[in-house]
Amino acid sequence: MGRNEVDVTDAELALLTALWDHGPAPIRRLAERVYGEGGPSAYATVQKLLERLEQKGCVTRDRSGSVHVFAAAVEKGELIGRRLRAVADSLCGGSFTPLLTHLVEGEGLSAAERDELRSLIDRLDRGKRRRTGA
Repeated sequence: MGRNEVDVTDAELALLTALWDHGPAPIRRLAERVYGEGGPSAYATVQKLLERLEQKGCVTRDRSGSVHVFAAAVEKGELIGRRLRAVADSLCGGSFTPLLTHLVEGEGLSAAERDELRSLIDRLDRGKRRRTGA
């Protein structure tokens, strides 16, 4: 399975979120952030989860100090994209249109969110016209 196909569990996602929100950290600090305590069982759990995330290419480990420090190696947007692509592939035959339609119609968008979406579409259209010379 290639790096772009790797998904993470909810427990692994909690660690990645802590790294995205607070930056690189050692195991003990991550255990405190995610589990609210740094006892032996939380430490062991975080250590195992970080090992799995490292194998998946989602975190890096700085071994230069006496305490190893972990950092996110995948951007939040990249992981969001992976997960959305997987949902589109499994539920919508690979198309984002039904997924987006359901989200927009089912949840409804505020005026600000609609404006942001229009702005995004306009930006994408302008970029596409520049690339094709249209």
